Amino acid sequence: MPKMKSNGSAKKRFFISASGVIKRKKAYHSHILTKKSAKRKRSLRQATVIAAVDVRSVKRLLEKA
Repeated sequence: MPKMKSNGSAKKRFFISASGVIKRKKAYHSHILTKKSAKRKRSLRQATVIAAVDVRSVKRLLEKA
């Protein structure tokens, strides 16, 4: 059997915190920033926890074994 591989795109998009929570970056912070308020842009800098519904599928993408 070949080795199992974790999903490459998922590795780039998600990261696991020290407490084991899966986090992601927020969208809409890459371009067209002039029309967005400073408060909104500050909020987009922070990472956020993924939805509980998606935890199982994301863990499956990230697992290697």
